[in-house]
Amino acid sequence: MFEFVRSWYQRKFTDPHSVTLLLLLLCAFAVLYFFGALLMPVLVAVVIAYLLDWPVVRLLNLGLSRTLATILVVSLFCSLVIGTLFGFGPILWQQTSNLLQEAPAMLEQGKHYLLHLPIDYPALITPEQVRTLVASVESKAVEFGQVLVSVSLTSLKDVVAWLIYLVLVPLLVFFMLKDKTQLLHSVSALLPAQRRLIQQVWLEMNQQIMNYIRGKVFEILIVGGVSFVVFTIFDLRYAALLGVLVGLSVLIPFIGAALVTIPVAAVALFQFGVSSEFWSVLVAYGIIQALDGNVLVPLLFSEAVDLNPVFIIMAVLFFGGLWGFWGVFFAIPLASLVRALANAWSSTLEDASATQAQE
Repeated sequence: MFEFVRSWYQRKFTDPHSVTLLLLLLCAFAVLYFFGALLMPVLVAVVIAYLLDWPVVRLLNLGLSRTLATILVVSLFCSLVIGTLFGFGPILWQQTSNLLQEAPAMLEQGKHYLLHLPIDYPALITPEQVRTLVASVESKAVEFGQVLVSVSLTSLKDVVAWLIYLVLVPLLVFFMLKDKTQLLHSVSALLPAQRRLIQQVWLEMNQQIMNYIRGKVFEILIVGGVSFVVFTIFDLRYAALLGVLVGLSVLIPFIGAALVTIPVAAVALFQFGVSSEFWSVLVAYGIIQALDGNVLVPLLFSEAVDLNPVFIIMAVLFFGGLWGFWGVFFAIPLASLVRALANAWSSTLEDASATQAQE
């Protein structure tokens, strides 16, 4: 066993470039794990900067200076965000408030349907099973309500922090875009000379992260917008809120679509009952999810969809457990990073084997 470990270590880490890459990864992991909450504005700014770098580059190709292009792009982005918040925010707030007020009635109606299942299907389900299921659902609903209350109370303490972030993040984005070349040069100067594998992994991941962030934003807008239009056509209540939920559900691959099915089905059942309209809404929602998974995702994430769904779900669970929302958001790029690291160390092994063959 010791010989096997020693042989593996000699193959993988006798190259100083491999050791440098490993140390850099360990340092980055430790910083994000222990200081991720403090660095949250910086992480948000990095994501937005990746998103806005593409239009800045297009303006640079038209002959504008980087400063002017950055001012135009950041100003337009801030205007769109503010306009969306003030134009769409009140609608979402009102629909959310109405939905929370009607939630007890929806639960009672769901309980009514469950209690009638033993009468309609006596061979499939018993009254004891229904009572157990109803008790479980009621307890989960109470726990969820307590979580909402606790979150709302703790969020009041963070209002000042959010106000500071609203000022800091746009400033960070502006300077990251304007001084991109100088910042990259400064970071490169801090790295050691043995950085061939670091550069290899960076070149492979930089474009993937940029394409992923841009594609994920487009996916949220397209799926959310199409869902809102479809729900409006069916005259489904809370169409705007449900459209936003469906759009945000794409942040969690595979799992998000299953979770958001619950509120969509609950609202449709409460409004239409078990009728043709109810089934039409569910069929339309299923078609949207199918088109998203089989058409839109391959188009937007052609470099990442070759990852096996098992690895993607494992990445969501692992990185989401470590870093919460951002771990889930970057689950696919992080899984791609693991693959890029494996490729980099494999290339090191191949180079070493080639050197030994030449000798």
